[in-house]
Amino acid sequence: MSPRAQGPLLLGVRHHGPGSARAVRAALDAARPAAVLVEGPPEGDALIALAADPGMRPPVALLAHAADDPGRAAFWPLADFSPEWVAIRWAQEAGVPVRFIDLPAAHSLAGAGAGAGAGDPDPDGDADAAGPVRVDPLAVLAETAGYDDPERWWEDVVEHRGAGGAGQSALGAFEALGEAMGALRETYGDGGHARDLVREAYMRQRMRAARREFGDAYAVVCGAWHVPALRAKTIVAADKALLTGLPKVKVETTWVPWTHRRLARAGGYGAGITSPGWYAHLFAARDRPVERWLTKVAGLLRQEDRQVSSAHVIEAVRLADTLAAMRGRPLPGLTETLEAVRAVMCDGSDIPLALIEDRLVVGDVLGEVPDAAPVVPLQRDLTRQQRSLRLKAEAQDRELELDLRKDTDTAKSLLLHRLRLLGIEWGTPTASRGSTGTFRETWRLRWEPELSVRVAEAGIWGTTVLAAATAKAEADAAGAEELGEVTALAERCLLAGLSEALPAVLRALADRAALDTDVARLAKALPALARSLRYGDVRGTDAAALGTVAAGLAERICVALPPACSVGLDAEAAAELRGHVDGVHGAVALLSDAQEGLRERWSAVLRTLAGRDAVPGLIRGRAARLLLDEGRLPAEETARLMGLALSPAASPADAAGWIEGFAGGSSGGGTLLVHDERLLGLIDAWLVGVPERAFTDVLPLLRRTFGAYEPGVKRTLGELVRRGPGGAAAAAGPGSAPEGFAPELDQDRADAVVALVRLLLAGPPSETVAPEVAALV
Repeated sequence: MSPRAQGPLLLGVRHHGPGSARAVRAALDAARPAAVLVEGPPEGDALIALAADPGMRPPVALLAHAADDPGRAAFWPLADFSPEWVAIRWAQEAGVPVRFIDLPAAHSLAGAGAGAGAGDPDPDGDADAAGPVRVDPLAVLAETAGYDDPERWWEDVVEHRGAGGAGQSALGAFEALGEAMGALRETYGDGGHARDLVREAYMRQRMRAARREFGDAYAVVCGAWHVPALRAKTIVAADKALLTGLPKVKVETTWVPWTHRRLARAGGYGAGITSPGWYAHLFAARDRPVERWLTKVAGLLRQEDRQVSSAHVIEAVRLADTLAAMRGRPLPGLTETLEAVRAVMCDGSDIPLALIEDRLVVGDVLGEVPDAAPVVPLQRDLTRQQRSLRLKAEAQDRELELDLRKDTDTAKSLLLHRLRLLGIEWGTPTASRGSTGTFRETWRLRWEPELSVRVAEAGIWGTTVLAAATAKAEADAAGAEELGEVTALAERCLLAGLSEALPAVLRALADRAALDTDVARLAKALPALARSLRYGDVRGTDAAALGTVAAGLAERICVALPPACSVGLDAEAAAELRGHVDGVHGAVALLSDAQEGLRERWSAVLRTLAGRDAVPGLIRGRAARLLLDEGRLPAEETARLMGLALSPAASPADAAGWIEGFAGGSSGGGTLLVHDERLLGLIDAWLVGVPERAFTDVLPLLRRTFGAYEPGVKRTLGELVRRGPGGAAAAAGPGSAPEGFAPELDQDRADAVVALVRLLLAGPPSETVAPEVAALV
């Protein structure tokens, strides 16, 4: 029985299967139906005409979202090799009506939670899901045929049939697949896809409407699993009963770009395939697909500077053919070609093979939609800015280096920061590999299809990116519960150039700062404010109002920090406060130019912390180190504080904490000990005197402290300790010096370089510099 013997032409397909797509075109060419019905949401009927627009380049997807909650959305992706897309384009070229017949998105989205979409609602019904065991039709058929891999079975029986053959051959294939699915439905019923019963009832309703208009001269292109249900004889009342009372929401639909990577099942797409890039190649290469594929692979490897010649391609083709023949396959499949590539072109290594699988087997092709596609005003403004700034949305990762001294780069930075504030994570800031100046920014860009939903969601805040980001920032400031949230928001507003939002953010900041009494939260908030002031300088944004808030915050920290550090703190709390001390110290350095006397007040706080016994050793040691680095703690006083911290009266754990705070690897403490053997000697003497039982307890702290030193620093310290007290000087005896050095300073030789040093530091030669010295420079 042909697929059309007793009714319309039913073409059961595998979604995104190139063999199905070729067979659909051949079957339609042979049958020439008067209309084509395609599985998909009927809300997309108004958008089907755009498929013929020259600006429409698959992969693309129909996006439907709830009008009052854009986060509740679903996609229906289509690629060049999707049978549904081929059917749509055939109908448009043939001049016959084409319509979608699946359950409306208005019903599908009404039963989904917010944000439950962001993906296809499994139109093929072959995705895994929680709950009942769901049948994978291809897996069952493959197992029945003696295959352990459904993809390999599908390749052998469908993809390797060539270009689809004649129309009658294609119709015969659809007949065989329909009968196989009928047997599965008889055995498994709905196969665990209970929602499909409702969908199929709606499809039958649409088919009845088409029959009234076109008779039986129409074709239906749908997932093969549905064919037996659409062919079954049912009464209208039964279908209406299934559809009565379904929840419904108002939806909006549009076309959005899609990517091959998001067609992959590994990306979470229920009806996804394992190798979209390979399938796209099979669909486009109508002859010698293996030879053409391996030529692509060779080109990619050459781009990565691997030595691959045409001889490699020829040998890989031969090996792939041999493997296919040994396994009884009609043609080499993806498995055989990849094995041949690994052996011939990759020298057996999986590393270049992983690159091939990522770039070619899956791929990063990003589709395009025409300007005529309906979008929210925010998306239109974003598209305009992308074009004016030449920021092309791309599916693969790419780095963008920005110089904020250039107007165009500043505009790009502002756009990316505003989008991040709106939750549209197109770009992610990363560490710059070049200059570390504040006028440099590095971004990693990657456009994901889901960002179209984020843009639609953000459309409630405004019609332009600037207006939406401003409104969102004001709303976030009003709803923030903690001081840290507002300070972070202030920093983001300055980065995004949202000057109109700053007043509301600053009011919220002042209110939260006045009410917050937790010194840890205050200390955590200050660095962000200090950075914000710096960003204001770099970007030309007026951030002066932040200075007053920051100054008040710093004053409160100076008052509240010593008492907070003096109460009983466990090791975890002490480590947290030590981090806050570092953060505040860096912030004070940024604020001190604008706030007179702030650095002195902060130094007084550090002196209090360094000399107060009730403060944990970790914090005392860190305060002493910060004072020493600032030149505010004499070497003698430093040695005194260390001697007290490491005295026998101090507990070993507290003494070890002091060492960690003072000489931690990240603070350059190793270099300090190399050049100050008196401090090294104090640590050495303390370490030797630690009781054996206590040594086991402090060992992890010491290992954390000294293990972070550079290898050269550790080697030098070890040599100094090996030589014993006095280090190198003691090793040579009294009145002597290390090899290569005189016992005393040669004043005349030292004075000879003073003029040259002054010249190098001060600039052009002066009259006090000897001509021969000036000539050297």
